[in-house]
Amino acid sequence: MELVISDASCIIALEDIGELRILKGLFNQVVVTDIVKGEIQVELPNWIKVSTDYEDRELKILELELDRGEASAIALALKNPGSRIILDEKKGRKVAKRLGVKVIGTLGLIIKAKQAGIIPSGKAVLEKLEDHGFWLSARMKQSLLEKLDEK
Repeated sequence: MELVISDASCIIALEDIGELRILKGLFNQVVVTDIVKGEIQVELPNWIKVSTDYEDRELKILELELDRGEASAIALALKNPGSRIILDEKKGRKVAKRLGVKVIGTLGLIIKAKQAGIIPSGKAVLEKLEDHGFWLSARMKQSLLEKLDEK
């Protein structure tokens, strides 16, 4: 089974709009680092596990480029080859991909959730995210709606 590691942004965004069920529906378990847990500042459900099993040396190197939460999530992914990381921030995604880590973002999760029948409407979830400050360019939103087969 694939280890799924999340940065804070996806969990915070989905928690804010009451849609953490998307993560639960797609993955039986999600792992965050202790550092990411500290950034989230809400009580995590029991299916989100906390790990400190990353190399401190890698964390310090990654922190030269990224914030501490992203760095710890990528460090954990590097220690667990074949894992997938949920990252939204462009710079963090670029670093993770460069290091060979599989990456998905919140928007990709919405597409997967719609395809899996976990949510009836991706557009409704996107609109809730936007109402809570999640920024999407008009072009990106249009592309997502096409992928979701929604207008």
